[in-house]
Amino acid sequence: MTHYSLFIDGKSVDTDETYDVVSPGDGTVIATLAKGGTAEVDAAVEAAAAAFASSGWRETPMHERAAVIDRAADAIEARAEEISLLASRENGTPVRLAQGLSVGFPVMHIRYFADLARRHVTDQPTMVSGSVVGIIRREPIGVVAGIVPWNFPLLLTVWKSIPAIAAGNSVVLKADEKTPSTALILAEVLKAAGLPDGVFNVITGDGAEVGGHLTKHPKVRKVSFTGSTATGRTVMANAAERVKKVTMELGGKGANIVLPDADLDLAVDGSLWAFLVHAGQACESGTRLFVHRTIYREFVDRLVQRASQLTIGDPTDMSTDIGPLMNRAQRERVEGFIDSGKKDGATVAFQAELPADLNREGMWVPPTIFTDVTPDMKITTEEIFGPVVSVMAYDDIDAVVAEANTSEYGLSAGVWTTDYTVAMDLAHRLEAGTVWINDWHALSGQLPFGGVKQSGFGREMGPNAINEYTNEKSIAIDYSGRDARAAWGLTIP
Repeated sequence: MTHYSLFIDGKSVDTDETYDVVSPGDGTVIATLAKGGTAEVDAAVEAAAAAFASSGWRETPMHERAAVIDRAADAIEARAEEISLLASRENGTPVRLAQGLSVGFPVMHIRYFADLARRHVTDQPTMVSGSVVGIIRREPIGVVAGIVPWNFPLLLTVWKSIPAIAAGNSVVLKADEKTPSTALILAEVLKAAGLPDGVFNVITGDGAEVGGHLTKHPKVRKVSFTGSTATGRTVMANAAERVKKVTMELGGKGANIVLPDADLDLAVDGSLWAFLVHAGQACESGTRLFVHRTIYREFVDRLVQRASQLTIGDPTDMSTDIGPLMNRAQRERVEGFIDSGKKDGATVAFQAELPADLNREGMWVPPTIFTDVTPDMKITTEEIFGPVVSVMAYDDIDAVVAEANTSEYGLSAGVWTTDYTVAMDLAHRLEAGTVWINDWHALSGQLPFGGVKQSGFGREMGPNAINEYTNEKSIAIDYSGRDARAAWGLTIP
């Protein structure tokens, strides 16, 4: 059986305790993993701090850093089949989908960050006055802590680690103990590509103990966290003790609006994609679906018909569309929301039948479509993180925008229409960090991603991705030779 160690200062590190890594598709233990504690956090942070101070990485020219990052992308791409299968077995992502989400997107984004590094301007001169010249300098922060969840482990590890490394920082990444393999593969390929020891470290451990200690650590200067809003509040409080910089990418309850002129074939398939990717275990899923009343019945009929054609099954099978949820706790949580929707009076317009040949040890929850939903129901207001959508009819576009914006979340939203002038107007009015028009889950490296309101703050990806991991310093040079005290009426004695 495979065993995973922690990765600290360029070396594999084991501990006395271990986790079992369990496949959600069949409940089998597929690996063991060293369980880190506060001692491992301290060791990783000390290694990162030492590397920042003396490894020479922050002095390495940007084009050389970019070359290291590009070599790592090549190595990840060369192991595409292995990584896709690992992702599928560890968190239930259908392997066909994992080829994109667990390899294609990470490689694409790594390459984008490498290109961004080549174009990065560290020192920007600016004229202040006739004799005073200023320089705006971007400097690395120091030790960066990244905390990633289990749903898209490599992709989110890339978002938090590669721009930070490109900026010249050192990173301590806390990987989720349920999905450790791909972060450790990234550590392995970065070392082989020439990254100095200590610049990238991977630890695991219980969230409250290890995550808490990491986010409070005095030598950590920035924390980048992806996870639930509730946990995000704790991370922010921990970071606030020493006034650390923080990036928060938290929960979501995406509003998906279908206008009466939408291409229904596109909008139906796109709306399924919006809430069913990775069995709905994506924070930016479109789980509040607003459909204009004039097309509502036809749209729901089509949505149900298309949902019935999806294949639920073994995530390692290339024909599978919908895999299992992550674990028993996640399954019970989602089942609880489905029960609450029924009790609150919503109608189950569709609930898939689970195939008879499914492994009953798997964490299966059937895709579920609710209609006759009201805005105050739990299934409408709370993040479910499962394959469940609430479909609501609307009559007035201003009213539906207002309803979409009532959510405490603001991570994603979407609009389906053939009128791009209207679409852009709605995109401007929707309170979300990302608005998709006639698409969903499109995560281009060139565009920043992040939330507003209780979906967080700060951005990952986009043209400022590296800047997010720097401090801005102003330097002013006076070439006039005049006495700086002259303005006070003082002269040199």
